[in-house]
Amino acid sequence: MKSRARHAVAQINELPPGARLIAQVPAFGKTIEIGVFNVGGRLVAYRNICPHAGAPVCVGKVCGTTLPGAVGEYVLAREGEILRCPWHGWEFDLLTGEHLVDEKMKLRAYDVQTGVPEETLESFAVETEGETVFVLI
Repeated sequence: MKSRARHAVAQINELPPGARLIAQVPAFGKTIEIGVFNVGGRLVAYRNICPHAGAPVCVGKVCGTTLPGAVGEYVLAREGEILRCPWHGWEFDLLTGEHLVDEKMKLRAYDVQTGVPEETLESFAVETEGETVFVLI
């Protein structure tokens, strides 16, 4: 297995719970932007590109989302765990990088194969050593 490069992106005190930063990291022969988030004490990192239309997703609003409820009822939950794309409002789970989907409402599904990548955020491993936060690419 190919080893991944470690890139120091912040000091741990720069990322208290609820905080984020956008880091410029050399990778793949160029500089890429990585969004690093502290979600309730868990550090996660994603490439700053929305899979939908290429927006700088990591600068989007960190918020909660509406969960399914009874007709006319709105249940707000998961505050601070959802990242909303600034261009088209697509919502991603910051803990998994997956696009949010209402599991109770489904259209009939058919298998389709295209050249389009999965609609999840590209994630990177995050680790700390002492007071320094590293992203592994």
